[in-house]
Amino acid sequence: MMKLINLKELVCSWLDGIEIRDSKKAHLLCKAIPSSCPFEREIKFFNRILVHIPPLCKLNPFYEQVVNLRFKALCYLADECGEDIAIYC
Repeated sequence: MMKLINLKELVCSWLDGIEIRDSKKAHLLCKAIPSSCPFEREIKFFNRILVHIPPLCKLNPFYEQVVNLRFKALCYLADECGEDIAIYC
């Protein structure tokens, strides 16, 4: 179990350490990482909600790091490149 925890911490610190210094990389990250959880769904039948599937992304052990990486990419595009990031929101 100790090796699994160390591996998780290693991946988390690697993701946190990624710096965005290229607009192509930033655009790729913004396109690849969705702004909201793609798994959340409402199953309807005759306009009545039968089942609501909650967002499952927070079960990902690297969720915060991935969201932070997308945020860093958005900030780079807006602050450093002066681009309009409305298409990614």
